[in-house]
Amino acid sequence: MSNYSKTTDFAAKDALTTGNANKIVKGTEIDDEFDSIQTAVNSKADTNDAALTGTPTAPTASFGTDSTQLSTTAFVQAAMAAVYPVGSIYSNAAVATNPATLLGFGTWTAYAAGRVLVGLDSGNTAFDALEETGGSADQANLAHTHSISATTSSENAHRHNQYADGTGNVQGALVTSTQSAAVAAEDGTSSSTQMVPATNEADATLGQSSEVAAHTHSVSGTTGSQGTGDGTNANLQPYITVYMWKRTA
Repeated sequence: MSNYSKTTDFAAKDALTTGNANKIVKGTEIDDEFDSIQTAVNSKADTNDAALTGTPTAPTASFGTDSTQLSTTAFVQAAMAAVYPVGSIYSNAAVATNPATLLGFGTWTAYAAGRVLVGLDSGNTAFDALEETGGSADQANLAHTHSISATTSSENAHRHNQYADGTGNVQGALVTSTQSAAVAAEDGTSSSTQMVPATNEADATLGQSSEVAAHTHSVSGTTGSQGTGDGTNANLQPYITVYMWKRTA
């Protein structure tokens, strides 16, 4: 764009004496002036639907201005920098270019490789400090213990008594109380004779033998596994990877 500059000093002609040839206003002078005016006007932008060329400039509004005032590139950069202050996280699912190049401001470093972000929680010691880290992505086999609870017991002593029933058959019975019991004869026949166990060795026809023995019950076995899979990446939440950057300056 060009500005109009007057080339003929018409007022100076008025001060010249009559008869001075320069006092006369010539048509060529007027024509030159109008040509200069036309050139300057044609190079100016219209106030309606202006099509600017070159590198036009304008005053930069202060950040936060909300009006119809023109926004300069400086204003836009200030607004963007305010959206991403130092400490901000920028992510991109397609472009690996450093945000300093993409956005045109700030110092950015790659951030949180192989990690997900979680909000600060002052009530949880695992998440109560900024940039606190933890967890594991490859702890495939978590240590755990299966246990079985069982009670063992020692039975009361018991006595095996053997005596004759008066018929010549030897009867044997497992005696655990003073109650009589039907028993099987040694020859394989059954006896219906109800025998009262001897209370001491002298009362038994053939005598009695006794054994006092304590014994123990034990439980053994295996536990089963629940769920499916081999445990690989078992503690990973669903995720998706992106490029991630943190503004440091």
